[in-house]
Amino acid sequence: MVAGHLREKRGYYHIVLSYTDENGHRKTPSKTTGLPVKGNKKRAEAMLQEARKQMEEELKNRFSQSHHNSQDGAPSDLEFTKFLLDWLEMMRNSIEDTTYGSYAMGIKNKIVPYFETHHPGLKLTDVSPKLIQDYYTYEMQVNHLSANTVMHRHANIRKALQYAFKTGLIDSNPADRVERSKKKKFVGSTYNEKELEQLFHVVKGDPIELAVILTAFYGLRRSEALGLKWDAIDFEKKTITIRHVVTEACIDGKSVLIEKDRTKTKSSYRTLPLVPPFEELLYRLRASQAANRKLCGSAYCKQYLEYIFTSMKSEKS
Repeated sequence: MVAGHLREKRGYYHIVLSYTDENGHRKTPSKTTGLPVKGNKKRAEAMLQEARKQMEEELKNRFSQSHHNSQDGAPSDLEFTKFLLDWLEMMRNSIEDTTYGSYAMGIKNKIVPYFETHHPGLKLTDVSPKLIQDYYTYEMQVNHLSANTVMHRHANIRKALQYAFKTGLIDSNPADRVERSKKKKFVGSTYNEKELEQLFHVVKGDPIELAVILTAFYGLRRSEALGLKWDAIDFEKKTITIRHVVTEACIDGKSVLIEKDRTKTKSSYRTLPLVPPFEELLYRLRASQAANRKLCGSAYCKQYLEYIFTSMKSEKS
């Protein structure tokens, strides 16, 4: 289990690895990439991934040599919760920030606290299907979680244990022998005409009014509405192109805005007709923003100039 990250030091990228050696000791070696920070982030990230891969192979060989008489081939004192946290850190650079935030929320806030409380000191090699099953039962009966939420937790545990199996730390994946709850099919609901009229009445004159109307008319996701930029509006061709999203994730206990030039799915990238009522509202909003910028001068916040909706906080909330 090798985690790692890049650190900037004296204008150069350094690779910092983090792992538990064959004796159960925590190691955090670092070395320079020799690459200047400016313009070399992708190359440095590639070197980081290669360094992690090489160290994982080296550790695998060490474990095999040190424990060739052991049935599991893993360090005897490698705890399950510590393994989960190491795996989570390792995954950080290979998944989306939003996905990492979701993984971290489940593992750090729910899974690890449960096992540390109910099975303190549990070794990775002692994790059994029964212990995992007991955790799922506890979440559903005590915390009243839905089967769908428990399935998300199961996905985290299974994926982490699959990595342990793949790298030779355990002989099999105990999560594969767990009886999973049946996932309920999601059935979405929509506002009817009366509910929409009521919604429009509530937000009338509010800064979020246009966003709500656009979302209702075009069926936009929240991330798509927040991600609308002025360059997505073609006033000549009368179109709106959905190609950028803004989402929020909790990373290391902090709320972080994530901006991506990529929609949730390929089919979500789409061009829609700009109808006259919305065109008029957009013209008025753009003129209002220009007037405010002129009025405020250098005090005007320029961080989100390219976005249509610069503030989504309702005055009526």
